[in-house]
Amino acid sequence: MLQRLEIQNVAIIDRVEIELGDGLNVLTGETGAGKSIIIDSINAILGQRLSKDLIRTGRDKAVVEAVFHVDKKRVEDLLESFGIEGEEDGTLVISREFTVTGKNTCRINGRIATVSMLKQLGERLIDVHGQHDNQSLLRTESHIDLLDSFASSGLQSLKDEYLKHLETYRGIKSKLKELTGDRNERERKIDILKYQIDEIKKAKLKIGEEEELARQRGLLANSEKITNALSNAYELLGTGSKFGESALDIVNKAVSDFDSIEEFDVKYGEIRKRIEAVAIELDDIVSEIRSLRDNVEYDPSLLMQIEDRLDVLYRLKKKYGDSVEEILEYKAGIQKELDEIINNEDMVNKLNEELLEEDKELYRLAKEINSERVKASKLLEDRIGEELKDLEMKSTSLKVEIDFDDSMDKGERKYNHNGLDRVEFMISTNVGEPLKPLAKIASGGEMSRVMLAIKTILAKVDKIPTMIFDEIDIGISGIAAQKVGEKLCYISKTHQVISVTHLAQIAVWQTITIILTR
Repeated sequence: MLQRLEIQNVAIIDRVEIELGDGLNVLTGETGAGKSIIIDSINAILGQRLSKDLIRTGRDKAVVEAVFHVDKKRVEDLLESFGIEGEEDGTLVISREFTVTGKNTCRINGRIATVSMLKQLGERLIDVHGQHDNQSLLRTESHIDLLDSFASSGLQSLKDEYLKHLETYRGIKSKLKELTGDRNERERKIDILKYQIDEIKKAKLKIGEEEELARQRGLLANSEKITNALSNAYELLGTGSKFGESALDIVNKAVSDFDSIEEFDVKYGEIRKRIEAVAIELDDIVSEIRSLRDNVEYDPSLLMQIEDRLDVLYRLKKKYGDSVEEILEYKAGIQKELDEIINNEDMVNKLNEELLEEDKELYRLAKEINSERVKASKLLEDRIGEELKDLEMKSTSLKVEIDFDDSMDKGERKYNHNGLDRVEFMISTNVGEPLKPLAKIASGGEMSRVMLAIKTILAKVDKIPTMIFDEIDIGISGIAAQKVGEKLCYISKTHQVISVTHLAQIAVWQTITIILTR
């Protein structure tokens, strides 16, 4: 529900605040008092296109701000997609500032937004029915939704089932297109996959190979340093150097010294054993160092081979994965893809069989949907006829035309999210006149009353919380005006209704009246 509207510097309005409430809110006043400006300002909040001519003469910018109280569930998903947090109490504040230079600044709950966001949000908040291009009845594509809203819940169940099959049907068609697409593209794809598989196969990759090669490269590249270190260690520990005895000789001498005194105290014997163990371990170490030193080799050709192999791995990793494991996984995937493309005949046949089954199911459901719509259309025509008579349009008749298009195009039916139906409301405003499209025959006032008739019928199922009827009283008076007021009052029991009117017969049904003066 729209609770408050604040307008600054729009046309003749310097600044005004309007408080609105539940039920029927009537905007009335003399011609030129600004009633249409109020509607234009609301349209600005709903993301409609604006002209800078709306800005008050002598001002640089205009500002419109609206405060709504909404059912959180109705807008929660949309606000979340915008990255805007909703208020706990359901308050929603939308503002739009536009300047003479054409700049727009939009905000939702204080957060910067786009005009597109306002439009998406506005479609869930307010339905405006005016004299011109904002009249949704002029859009033929909206007629099928209006009819479906009137139909029984059984139609919605059928549509839900139909949409599931439509998704499957389109998925199968997409897969078939991949498998049986352009021949040149198919051959190009096969060549690329074969090349990649062959390149990886020739490399004869092994898991852990890269790490082992890196280890070997480190040994070969540093062989001189390793040999020097091992030789020095061997000399110091095992053979001695020109500067003195080896560590092993010194330890063995210590063993001899303790051997000569161990008879005097058991502790000397224990220490001798421990030193002897060190000597044995050290002798072992010296032998191992000698063996390592003697086996160190520097082979430039082997180092080059390792470098070349690592380069091959590096180039493959740049193209196919960050590790040997990932490259092998990639190869398995493209091998499977290649097999599917080359050996796709069986798969194509299988998919064609599945597509045929889905087509049969879709066609069956589309016919059932059509049948439900035909039933609903008869009831809707009768109900709208009654409402139009009640609105003093006794010579007017409305018919719902449903075209079930099951023609084939390149061997396929033209399924869409609504089935195979095309729905259009046709109208005749005088007895004996042929039925014609609404947009070609109905005047603005007639169009608004037709929409009022439909909204009266759909009032209980229509989810838009606020409806605006802009000058619905054009061309009527007396009893017709009284009836229009009654209909607006009826709709206002389940929706907030804002009506711009000049007629007392309509204003008398108001919950809130706002009188505008120059």
